[in-house]
Amino acid sequence: MKQETNESKFKYSYSAPTEHERREIESIKKNYEGGSSENSKISRLRKLDAFVNNSAMAFGISIGVVGILLFGLGLSLVLEWDQYVWGIVTSALGALPIAAAYPVYKFVLKRNKEKYGPEILHISKELLGENVE
Repeated sequence: MKQETNESKFKYSYSAPTEHERREIESIKKNYEGGSSENSKISRLRKLDAFVNNSAMAFGISIGVVGILLFGLGLSLVLEWDQYVWGIVTSALGALPIAAAYPVYKFVLKRNKEKYGPEILHISKELLGENVE
């Protein structure tokens, strides 16, 4: 018969989650339970609002970054490779998207507000208990 030592015994320790961990677990759990219809409406409202703002910001930033890269390429052409004509042309072409970035952002934001605004207003009125037509 084999003699057991203290080293071969199984030890188990349990610690309860902290309050912060508990809140995080509860929020993850709510995402998978489906929750009440009011919670889903609030969630839908937040998602729509974030989409309207973030998509416009993404378009504006993308165009601005492309313009900055072109402008930088033009500067490099002038300063490093002594290509004055091509450098000036490339920098001028890069300045156009930089200048257009904010108007594009405003245009996309306006278009998204027109497209998703009625649904956002409808959900907002339902949540606030106002008359919904």
